[in-house]
Amino acid sequence: MSENTNDSKNPVLTFEGKKYFINELSNEIKESIKVLQIADTQLKMHQDTLKLLSISRNTLANQLREQLNNFD
Repeated sequence: MSENTNDSKNPVLTFEGKKYFINELSNEIKESIKVLQIADTQLKMHQDTLKLLSISRNTLANQLREQLNNFD
């Protein structure tokens, strides 16, 4: 789903290969679009959080490995 806003008076939604003028859609459909955009944003945020956690975990594992090597 992408929203083309070249014409700010009548933005276009592209969904599954079809184009729709957003201003011509029902309020129910517009609300569904907003909710879907929020879900996409939340997914991206959580994916970024998972990446940060993975990097942090790897860094901690490397620090532990170094500490254990120095322990011997």
